[in-house]
Amino acid sequence: MTGFSGKTYWLVGASEGLGREIARQLSAGGAHLILSARNAERLDSLCDELPKARAMPVDVTDAAAVRRIAAEIGDVDGVIYNAGTYTPMRTTEWDSDAALAMCEVNFTGAMRVLGEIVPGFVQKGRGDITLVGSLAGYRGLPAAIGYGASKAALVSLAETMRFDLKGTGVVVRLVNPGFIATRLTEKNSFGMPMLMTPEDAANRVLKAMRTPRFRTDFPAPFSWFIRILAYLPDLVVYRCLKSGVSTR
Repeated sequence: MTGFSGKTYWLVGASEGLGREIARQLSAGGAHLILSARNAERLDSLCDELPKARAMPVDVTDAAAVRRIAAEIGDVDGVIYNAGTYTPMRTTEWDSDAALAMCEVNFTGAMRVLGEIVPGFVQKGRGDITLVGSLAGYRGLPAAIGYGASKAALVSLAETMRFDLKGTGVVVRLVNPGFIATRLTEKNSFGMPMLMTPEDAANRVLKAMRTPRFRTDFPAPFSWFIRILAYLPDLVVYRCLKSGVSTR
């Protein structure tokens, strides 16, 4: 993808934070947008700002609703899955409802959306898929029950899709941000290195979408540190990570 003008994107998780800013920047680039999230009021207020956008509220945990909305949307050039939820949680403070909600939205919701979109892309021989993961998907981190596991699953999903979609004309990419100043990271009680604004993070997402590159991790050098943790021996990592860390 080298440009967005005239193309239609289905952006799932558009109502707040990063998703809201991705929508604004895509619109500024001339894209037509279908914006989904659970909060219809927030979607409507965003559509009031943008010239070529329409709101299609959906709860990604509801398979029938996702199927219905995907059918109503019809043909699109690309899909961006940014839906996510986060609750800081240590294993010693396990909350099954909250943990399962994170998995349902962050990963299983993506499976529902992609299940309705990918077959059509493959049949057409074209399509653009962007999955918004997290640096938290690379290593088990403290206080990330539910969130880290769901993002690790999304990373694995993207990697598998990259293999399987080679040569089909369908582009899949994974973008893994670090800490972004949103209503979700406001829940954190620890220091967040290299905290980004939603505007900065969205700019990096769109920069990634302008290329066929599969994986984009940011910001550096924090992303380098997290990737290095994935290769270090467990004993070293467990000794280093003494305080709770999670990213969104």
